[in-house]
This record gives sequence, structure tokens and C-alpha cells, in this order.
Amino acid sequence: MSSVPATVQGGSVSEFAARNDRGRAGMLLLILGEISFFAVFLVAYLFYIGKSLGGPYPADVLDFPVFGTICLLSSSFTITIAVRDLRRGEVGRFAVALFVTLALGAAFLVLTASEWQRLIFQEGLTIRTNLFGTTYFSLVGFHAAHVTLGVGIMSLIVGLAALGHVSAEHSERVEIFSWYWHFVDVVWIAVLTVVYIVGV
Repeated sequence: MSSVPATVQGGSVSEFAARNDRGRAGMLLLILGEISFFAVFLVAYLFYIGKSLGGPYPADVLDFPVFGTICLLSSSFTITIAVRDLRRGEVGRFAVALFVTLALGAAFLVLTASEWQRLIFQEGLTIRTNLFGTTYFSLVGFHAAHVTLGVGIMSLIVGLAALGHVSAEHSERVEIFSWYWHFVDVVWIAVLTVVYIVGV
């Protein structure tokens, strides 16, 4: 069974393909733009390591986020399964896999919020404390904002799927969104390396 019908909402297959090509190009341009923003934050963090005049310092307060990292990186696997299931027309399985993906993303956000609460209220580290605090909260917060956006979009898609508004013909669009989510996961590896390995 083909995942792309002969007509899609009154349009031809060629029109449908053209829309998907524009979607892919748009997502790639978005990702390239976001890479430049993250590069600025990462370089700033590396540049200011060790230049804070007072503590706390990274080695004093940062704990390696093992569980959060496992949750986020695992979500790349589950969203790949979700896209595969939707291409096959298995909407129920798709909805479950995508729900698991957003749950893993949400768990990552909860763990990040818990870490921030500890840093702010127990360790006294805020965005105004020192250069470390400024660059740390800016970088990790920027990434968390991207995760939040992704979780929000997935929540919307799962809701639409539950209402019966998602089918195999939407698999191309969901796959394009999955590129964004994979990008968020890959960026986390860079953030993790810079903040929790190189910078401590």
C-alpha cells in the first residue's frame, strides 16, 4: 500500500511532492540557522571557562545528567519507529511510539528543571552569579527551549492522531519534523560534551 495517494486533498502527486520538497528545504535551512546559534553559545561557554572571578565553578556544582541523556537520546529511536509505523499506515502504533517520544522529552525537561532548582536554590548559581552561570543557563536553557517546542508539537500531533486526523499520507511531514528532533538530540551531545566533560 502506497503512503502517498494519487491525489492529496485535491492536488496531484507532483504538487504533493513539491510541497514536501519545500518542507524538507525549509527544515534544513532552519536546522542550519539553529546550528549557527548553538555554535555561538558553545564557543562563548568555552571562551569563558575558568574566567569567573568567584564561585561556584562547574566542577563544584555540576552532576553528569546520565538519566536525562538516556531519555533524550532514546527518543531518537522511538521517533524513528513512529515515522516507520505511520508510513505503514499503522496509526495506532505510530501514536503510541510518538507519545513515548514526547514522554521521554518531557522527562528530560523535568530532570533539567530539577537540576536548575538545585543549582539556584542549593548552590546559589543563577544567570547573574558569574560568567559560568550566565553562559551555562543561556546554553542549556536555549537547548531546553528547543526540546520544549518539540514536545509541544508532538503533543499536538498525538492529539490529532487520537481524534483520527492523522493518516499515512502525513508521514512525510512527520518525518520532516523528526529531523528537527534528531537535531535537538545531536545538539545535546555537543552541549553535554562542552558543559559536563570539557568544562569541568
